[in-house]
Amino acid sequence: MATTGTTPGTAGVTYTQADGQYFEKRQLRRSAGFWGLWGIGIAAVISGQFSGWNVGLGTTGWVPMLVAMVLVTVMYFTMIFSIGEMSAAMPHTGGAYSFARAAMGPWGGFVTGLAETIEYVVTTAVIVWFSGVYADAALSAFMGYSLLPQWVWWIVLYVAFVAINTLGAHVGFRLAVVVAVIALVVLAFFAVATVVSGAVDFSRLNDIVPADGGTELLPFGTIGILYALPFAIWFFLGIEELPLAAEEAHDPARDIPKASVWGVVTLAVFGLMVLFLNPAVTGSAAITVSPGDGDEPLLAGFRAFLPEEAAGVLALLALVALLASLQGILYAAGRNMYSLSRAGYYPTFLSLTGAKHKTPWVALVATAVLGLVILALVLMVVPAISPDAAGAASGVILFIAVFGAVISYVMQMVSFVLLRRKFPDAVRPYRSPTGIWGAVVAGVISVAAFLGIVLNSAFQVAVVTFLVVFVVGLVVFALVGRKRLVLSPEEEYAMSGGLSAADGVSGTSSGDADGATEPKAAAADVSA
Repeated sequence: MATTGTTPGTAGVTYTQADGQYFEKRQLRRSAGFWGLWGIGIAAVISGQFSGWNVGLGTTGWVPMLVAMVLVTVMYFTMIFSIGEMSAAMPHTGGAYSFARAAMGPWGGFVTGLAETIEYVVTTAVIVWFSGVYADAALSAFMGYSLLPQWVWWIVLYVAFVAINTLGAHVGFRLAVVVAVIALVVLAFFAVATVVSGAVDFSRLNDIVPADGGTELLPFGTIGILYALPFAIWFFLGIEELPLAAEEAHDPARDIPKASVWGVVTLAVFGLMVLFLNPAVTGSAAITVSPGDGDEPLLAGFRAFLPEEAAGVLALLALVALLASLQGILYAAGRNMYSLSRAGYYPTFLSLTGAKHKTPWVALVATAVLGLVILALVLMVVPAISPDAAGAASGVILFIAVFGAVISYVMQMVSFVLLRRKFPDAVRPYRSPTGIWGAVVAGVISVAAFLGIVLNSAFQVAVVTFLVVFVVGLVVFALVGRKRLVLSPEEEYAMSGGLSAADGVSGTSSGDADGATEPKAAAADVSA
């Protein structure tokens, strides 16, 4: 990469000039239509219907979870409308980072991008955790004993899915559609089987023992609704990743908003179904994190009315859902890290792509390594810091992921409002039907979810851990990263006032013979 001297601008950042070779080593390939995007979006989220959400029942109760689910559904619809508008106007791989970069400058872009990196890297780790639990439980049903230690499952899963994701985006998109459909079929079968078998008893929904001053419906008081918001987010977390596929979609301006909206519709229907039926079969108390089935609520539901052998078979199918999310979120983590690296916010070697398959394999490997470190640290450190939280280690990881997500959501909704005012003449192929008020509603609910995390004393370890990582990231960027930025498509769009992309992708050619997208080399250094 060629570099020349620059003069820092008002934001205190400088850019280096990148030659054509720099971008040639960082190409992506267009390979996704509507169904591929819908599939990768559903795949990224669907494990949230199988594990994670139930952890909240022990500190919220079922009714607060239902109220939170309704609020979060509203939040995701209005947020996805807003994100759809921004992604159509800025069809770059950067996603949330690029929206905030255009609206709030390099520092806003970095804060949002870092929050999303933490979200996706940690979410991948959560899914690996739950996948290992499901896999071992399902195989134990047949063999009578645990097959592999927990840490071995982690390594096997990461190695397998990094390998799959490096084979090319077309392989990943097709796999995502298949596993997403299988996961939805499993959930539909669960719903039908529970009703037909007569296992549903809605009186079990409110069997959480009330705390002092609590009631049957609000066992922890109205504050339980606030605490429930982050857990309800787990039913949807990840669907907002679709803008990260912009440079790999055939028609991003049309298909990303469309796939995002239909993805939220799908997840809302199945999420509400799970929320009503799973606790109605097992009881809410039986699937909190304290009992042994806390990490596998759907399997606990199957076990409640099926023989152990049949439940084991269905657990293997349920495992498909978790693996679907591992595929989808690992994809998002790789593209998020790729875009921030390509622009110089992260070390630029992380954005290198393979010569044959055009996938950001370095970023994928980095995601796996970071995830393994996170899992090992949580397993060792959480019990030492807080013995009471030892049985809820998976909940701690989940809260770190959701904490990163809600910060990213707030920043994106602020970005939407600012971009409407800052770039009134920017080309917007898709416009949010809820406009600015929808972004405000989504932002307010996101802030409430943020408070639900901060104020829940059960997960102070997660909050402190996130803040430490976040502050370290900001310090490193202040000392090093801000002086090494590169004019990527996201940066060019922001500097042009939203008017730089006549061909639909700022700074990006229409693609080579293979469909690979290659950002144009920056013509000159720019201060910002």
